[in-house]
Parts: sequence; C-alpha cells; structure tokens
Amino acid sequence: MEIRRPLHLLLVFLSSPWLLLLLLQGVSSLQFTRDDFPYDFAFGAGTSAYQYEGAAAEDGRTPSIWDTYTHSGRHPEDETGDVASDGYHKYKEDVKLMSEIGLEAYRFTISWSRLIPSIQIHVVMYHMDLPQSLQDEYGGWISPKIVDDFTAYADVCFREFGDRVAYWTTVLEPNAMAQAGYDMGILPPNRCSYPFGSNCTAGNSSVEPYLFIHHNLLAHASAVRLYREKYKVAQKGIIGINIYSMWFYPFTDSAEDIGATERAKKILHPLVFGDYPDTMKKAAGSRLPIFSNHESEMVTNSFDFIGLNHYSSVYTSNNNNVVKAPLQDLTADVATLFRVTKNDTPTPVFVPGTIVDPRGLEHALKYIREKYGNLPFYIQENGSGSSSETLDDVERINYLAKYIAATLKAIRSGANVKGYSMWSFVDLYELFGGYSTWHFGLVAVDFDSEQRRRQPRRSASWYSEFLKNNSVIRVEEDVTKNDTPSTELSPGTTVDPQGLEHALEYIRENYGNLPLYIQENERRRQPRRSASWYSDFLKNNAVIRVEDGSSLSAAAHAQL
Repeated sequence: MEIRRPLHLLLVFLSSPWLLLLLLQGVSSLQFTRDDFPYDFAFGAGTSAYQYEGAAAEDGRTPSIWDTYTHSGRHPEDETGDVASDGYHKYKEDVKLMSEIGLEAYRFTISWSRLIPSIQIHVVMYHMDLPQSLQDEYGGWISPKIVDDFTAYADVCFREFGDRVAYWTTVLEPNAMAQAGYDMGILPPNRCSYPFGSNCTAGNSSVEPYLFIHHNLLAHASAVRLYREKYKVAQKGIIGINIYSMWFYPFTDSAEDIGATERAKKILHPLVFGDYPDTMKKAAGSRLPIFSNHESEMVTNSFDFIGLNHYSSVYTSNNNNVVKAPLQDLTADVATLFRVTKNDTPTPVFVPGTIVDPRGLEHALKYIREKYGNLPFYIQENGSGSSSETLDDVERINYLAKYIAATLKAIRSGANVKGYSMWSFVDLYELFGGYSTWHFGLVAVDFDSEQRRRQPRRSASWYSEFLKNNSVIRVEEDVTKNDTPSTELSPGTTVDPQGLEHALEYIRENYGNLPLYIQENERRRQPRRSASWYSDFLKNNAVIRVEDGSSLSAAAHAQL
C-alpha cells in the first residue's frame, strides 16, 4: 500500500538564503508592458534650453543670467553652456533619434532670451534663464514689474507656437529656485546676504526668496489667465506649472519630525487655495507678501495640470537649533533638517537625494491626491545620472523600470497621471556639474568633439523596445509596504516578528493556504538559557506571556 504524504511547502531557509530574503521581505515580481498604461498616457524624454541648445550668441540671442553666472567663473567646474549639447544645430539629428527610439512626447524649454520660431510637444516657458537685461533693469523676479513682462513673453509664445503646442508649462521648479538663487545664492542670479548665503555681492536672504515666490506665482497665474481668455478656445491646449518634488520621510515618529515633514510639502497650497499656508505665514511674518483679493482669485486653481520633477526621497527632522531672531532666512523659517540616509549628518539645505525609492513617487502622488484632490499630473523629469560615460547603462535601466512601475501602480491606485518623461533625452550641460560630472542621457554626447557626436546608450534601446514593441518590464517590489527607502536587499539584524507574519500572510493570499514548516529560525552550539526556556514550554507546559497581554502554553497551542 502506497503511503501518501501530505504535500508541504518546505521553507528551507539555509539552502536558499535569497528565497528567504525575498519571502521575509515580501518581494514579488511586477510585470507590465506599454499597453498597461491608459490609452492617452504619453511617454517621453526632456531637455532644457540652456543645458541643450548652445549657440549662445547666434541669431540675435541675448545673454541670460546663466550666461553671466558661468562666464563670471563662479560655476564649480568653470564651464559654460555656450555650446552645451549643440541642440541648436543638431535638432534634426535629434528629432530623428527621437523617432527611432519611439518617444511619444518631448518636453523642452523655450529660451526667453532667444525666442525662436507624430511627437506630443510639451513646452516650458521659463527655466532659470531670465534675460540679463531685465535683471539689470529692475532686479528681475524680486520686482512686481516681472509679472507684466513675463505675461508679454507668454503672449508671444502662445501667438507664435500655439498652433503646434498643446501642452504649456509656465515655470520649472520655482520652489527650488527660491532657495538656490535668492537664499543661498548658489545658482543665478546668485543673490543672498550674510550670514545665510555665500559669495554673493548683493541680495537679502530674509526677504527676496519670498518676493521671488510671490511674483513667480503671480506671473504664472497671469499667463494662465491670458491663455484661457485669448487662446485656449482656438488652440485647445492646456497649461500648468512645474514643481520640484521629493518625498519626505520623517526621521522619527515624533510629532516634531512629522511636523517638519508636513512643512516641506506645502508648495501646492497657494495654487489650490489662493493663499499661503498658515505655517508659512507664522514663520515668515511680515516678510511674506500678501495676496490681494484679485490676486488670490487669479492664483486659485491657475493650472490644468501639475508637472512634477521627481528623482528621489529624503529624511526630514525638525531643526531644534533654530532660534527666533530678528533676522532669518527662508531656510531657518522652514526649520527642517534633511538627510539622504538615516546615517547622514543632517543639513538645513534642500539636497537632492541619491536613494532609489520609487515608492516615494507613489507616496507623493497619494499625498497630493488626499490633500488637494485628484489633480492631473505629468511626471516631467525622472532619471538617473552617472559619472560614467558608459553606453552599457544597466543601472539607469533598472532605475527607470522601477519608477515607471511606480507610476503604473499610482495610476492603478487612482492617481490622475497623464504622462511620464524621463530625464534626459541626450547628455546635457548639467547646472551643478557641467559636462563631466553627471550624464543623464538616453543618448550619449561626446562633449570633447566639436561635432558633439551622439551615440544611443543601451537604455535608449530598452526604452524603444518598451514603447515601440510593447516589451515586458519586470521589477521586484516590496509588498510589505515598509515606508522607508533602502538601497539594497540584505540580511538584517532587526527583531521583526511581524515580518514573518507578513511573509506567511502573503503566501496564503497569493498561493493558497499551503502547509508550511518553519525549519530555521535561530541565531548560532552550546545550550543557552533559551534552550531551558524552550524545554519548559515543550515538556512542562510552561506559560509564555508576550507584551500584547496574551499568554499561551504548549497545551493551548496544541488545541489550536
């Protein structure tokens, strides 16, 4: 007679440590294709005028504040964007490459100081390159005069290009520009004041960041009103604004750190409600400009979509060292410290992170949906830079796959995401690193050659296969939904019994209620106190009590 043994799934952890890690950390495989995204969703790539075009003095272009900055010798790499990627002369070759890759959208910026006359075109009207003449004449963005001048500039853009452009973004990353350009002074127009910034010859770090934000919002809203009243019916386009987005994890569960995290997330508040958040009013006081009733009405809901530039996540904590003083800057007002990892030294400076954390993008979209409603979004920048010029950019492929997967998961959870553009289409002149420090492009550019020779990387082929041939992308995801980012999957030392519960629950829900044996769970051979404790439990029916107040004996367990 054949003895039929029950079918057991044996969790032989020692013989398969990788399987153990996958199970205990709840990692599963998510696979998807281009067809899994909504029919009107557009995948693309992006560039930016000063970083891409070159031809700095051709065809009537006048200097911008970036030309002044780089030619002053202040740039860390002492390099300029005079030639950049030479997109001004290579655009036909680049359009051909876009078509070959299969891009469905292309996000680029128009240079205000140039204004030159089958792919969805997304145009950004302003990305840090203010005409130097306006900076010299009245201080640029710190003057209310900028509102009328920007509106006039937008009018020219709409009139000249509106028949071919259906997606307009007024300003790129104003939240980042306020601190970098007007508080710390590390980017053009390099305005700051002692003791807050460094190497600035003019500025006021206490006041000017708020003037920049205020006039930027008014200029944006004025351009949107102009488009809606004068052009939208005929051109049938949409218009929005872009923000630099990071996800902020509280460093601890304390109310102070959670409060710091919330303060860092308030950038959309005036665009939705027509006024600054109370936390900002309290911190800045009289230094924060006030919206008139007319201005508030104009700013409220002054967008058809929000563009997000999202790369990574950081930890935030309350800055307990901030002491209210007569003179404070924007950084002190926010009173928040940032860390890229938990082991880093905290800094009050808003620093882009390097942690690959696609769940942070999901969190950001969910947070905005819950706080401000289900706004339409375009992911306008998301990418991975490398100091290497290699064409075999596997790390970039892995990064993009994870963030595209996160975008799909956010859509499936209800987020109204309309498009995704990776950064960047070709290697560019990077604002912080020049030509040699970081390379983000699907297409490599040889900056040492006068011809700026292009060569598609492996990521270009991978992206093309996804877009044109509907190839399958597979990524591993952490189904336990741990809300902190990690850089790698590795055995831990944390005592986490809930992790075992999660693993067992996950297996039951996804594969049925299989019989399981826990065959290893110990630390390594000499009998310890735990051996005596375990013996009492098994042989003498000793009672075990745990912190949740319950108790259990071996006899009771047998009855279960």
